[in-house]
Amino acid sequence: MALIVQKFGGTSVGNTDRIKNVARRVAGYRAQGDQVVVVVSAMSGVTDGLIKLAKEITQLPSEREMDMLLATGEQTTIALTAMALHALDLPAVSLTGAQAGIVTDGVHSKAKIQNITPKRIHELLNAGNVVIVAGFQGQTTEGHITTLGRGGSDLTAIALAAALGADLCQIYTDVDGVYTADPRIVKTARKLPEVAYDEMLELASLGAKVMQSRSVEFAKKFGVVFEVRSSLNDNPGTIVKEETESMENVVIRGVTFDKNQAKVTLGAVPDHPGAASRIFKALAVLNLNVDMIVQTSSHGAGVKTTDISFTLDKPDLPKALITLQGLQKEIGFADLVADENIGKLSIVGVGMRSHSGVAAKMFETLAAHQINIDMISTSEIKISVVIELNRGEEALRVVHEAFLGT
Repeated sequence: MALIVQKFGGTSVGNTDRIKNVARRVAGYRAQGDQVVVVVSAMSGVTDGLIKLAKEITQLPSEREMDMLLATGEQTTIALTAMALHALDLPAVSLTGAQAGIVTDGVHSKAKIQNITPKRIHELLNAGNVVIVAGFQGQTTEGHITTLGRGGSDLTAIALAAALGADLCQIYTDVDGVYTADPRIVKTARKLPEVAYDEMLELASLGAKVMQSRSVEFAKKFGVVFEVRSSLNDNPGTIVKEETESMENVVIRGVTFDKNQAKVTLGAVPDHPGAASRIFKALAVLNLNVDMIVQTSSHGAGVKTTDISFTLDKPDLPKALITLQGLQKEIGFADLVADENIGKLSIVGVGMRSHSGVAAKMFETLAAHQINIDMISTSEIKISVVIELNRGEEALRVVHEAFLGT
């Protein structure tokens, strides 16, 4: 008998027929004698619909109330999933994140899990129940409902697997596993049988839609091996685990393009100690994650100034601009320009550590297709460039062909 944590995303529970399909899949594992904890997301489109309703009331809704609102999406799904299991004569109990013992910090909309007390889940499992837990949510020690950010149901599943000491963690989605690129854009993309935590972390943080990056960080930290697989068939998926020596033989594991990026440029910032610190500290206080940063100093006579450009997630742009406008007089920069017509193209692979010439090949490929590079960022296992948004899919295809074409 194994203890299994299974997570089903929004498309996997997108309608009542798919919820019934999830129940039948769970029933198969129960028939083998396994204990099963099911983590579910809101039904596909529900979260976006709730956000739309909030925006019809106000353009800047309270983050606390947004968490209260969005948490209802997953609560709908857990109840329907429990009902589907009951219809198959299987005992099942649904739990909110708070009822499941998930305790978070107080950062609304981007909360971090601080602790999980799985005693109630164990009691329900030992009584013969399938336990269905609402993903994406938790509760502070003061009793406030919080959400973990988009894709937070992945994190819920990984964290529960760690806390419960699960034998297996499966992340079910609408694709067969992790691909070398988005197969909807790159027709020659191939499914990967396995991928290292570090590679999956980079792919997730760089725009791959399969997993949320914080969940991969958590899995790596606690050694949770998990499988990404489809809820729509029985094909084997992609195993995400510790790096092995054989993984280094593959130079590039995958290529991503993130459309959800915006660039901000502060022009003529006074070039003296502390200016950049004040800018980025103000953004950090608001829990805005800045990614690529480029600083270009001016030359010549007069007061020395510098232009500072950085990228961040597009939904965070309005809040960032309001904050920076408030700092303009204090810091003394000349202008503030935002650009939403950009995207981030990235290549990822642990094999880059031991192979040279990867960056040159990427840049040559883009140059051959007249695709201009605006910003560049590198690490041991990835190279990212900012390019025009409307050239993104083309860039994804040609770079994939250059490194991973058959």
